[in-house]
Amino acid sequence: MSAVNNTKFNSAVFLLTGIPGQEDVHLWISITFCLTYVISILGNSVILFIIKTEPSLHEPMYIFLSMLAITDLGLLIATMSTTLGIFLFNSREISFNACFVQLFFIHSLQCTESSVLLLMAFDRFIAIHDPLKYASILNPQRIHKMGLVFVLKGVAIIFPLPFLLKQFQYCRTNVLSHSYCLHQEVMKMACSDITVNSIYGLSVALLTVGLDSLLIFLSYVMILKTVLIIASNAECLRALNTCVSHLCAVLLFYTPMIGLSVIHRFGKGSSPLIQILLGYIYLLVPPLINPIVYSVKSKHLRARIIRVFVK
Repeated sequence: MSAVNNTKFNSAVFLLTGIPGQEDVHLWISITFCLTYVISILGNSVILFIIKTEPSLHEPMYIFLSMLAITDLGLLIATMSTTLGIFLFNSREISFNACFVQLFFIHSLQCTESSVLLLMAFDRFIAIHDPLKYASILNPQRIHKMGLVFVLKGVAIIFPLPFLLKQFQYCRTNVLSHSYCLHQEVMKMACSDITVNSIYGLSVALLTVGLDSLLIFLSYVMILKTVLIIASNAECLRALNTCVSHLCAVLLFYTPMIGLSVIHRFGKGSSPLIQILLGYIYLLVPPLINPIVYSVKSKHLRARIIRVFVK
């Protein structure tokens, strides 16, 4: 592909990438992606509808679950147009401005989702450690305030990134390795000094995802300490069973994210296919699996969903 050499900012574009070497079957691959998007959007929408319309589910755990579903829907919407555009119509071009807007929404939603997972860990800790004060500590007003604070935090932290990227001249190859824009990849396309962006991006990752994952780990250490004090094995297992869904969500979110971040920053000799597959797992699998896991593991939520569809 030809590089974008000293092209004026408004006329330059990046080229997105589907799955290299599989262009002949992109249309068939698009069926999988379409099904994934449809199932994910329906699954998260059903979760939101059930929690909204069922008063008995207006509890902290389900309110946090609805926050998780909203951020997952946001991530799906942020990437759907470019991903399906490549596989269905071979539409690879994206303008600089559109790319910067997309990466702003992707990264701010990721920061928000990381914070929601931290809140859910805190919720499980309070429910197990101090169940008598659970409802008073995590009342709806406090939950909504915490949710708003973390949304604003995600927006504020990511807000400078598009403006930092906009200052650069892009004179290297304009081909991105994903079907959507990520900050750590776009900044490498610049022919300017990217030290500030690199330091700021790493600081954001450490202070959001890094700190959140550490606090989640510490929350589970405290949960284990609390559970081990419980005399009955049955009660111990029951308490831990309430954490299984959240642990699945944490692993689904952080594992591919950390892997992709490490590859982008340090894996210069890594296979491009690994980057691409991790990129799709990272953004598409959590919104697809989270509603399924929570519906299966939560008896009350599962009962309400079955009742709605039976009716």
